[in-house]
Amino acid sequence: MQLTAIFEKVPKGYIGFVEEVPGTRTRGRTLEEVREKLADAVEHVLEVNRARAEKTLKGKQVIRESMPLPSGMKRAELLQHLKRYT
Repeated sequence: MQLTAIFEKVPKGYIGFVEEVPGTRTRGRTLEEVREKLADAVEHVLEVNRARAEKTLKGKQVIRESMPLPSGMKRAELLQHLKRYT
């Protein structure tokens, strides 16, 4: 699976976000700076979401397992694949 980064040219540089990951909007003077910040933003959002889930699930009996995301899948195929985990 690949994520999609969107970059918009603005007067003071660029604004960027990752379409598939809400909360990743960032800005910078150069495209390279925004790319680096986006990678950090995606990592941060995933860490925050994991922490929230752990807090919500604390004391509950759950099953936690890795969920592979096969590369090269189209969006519809990925959604079908993920249905096994819902």
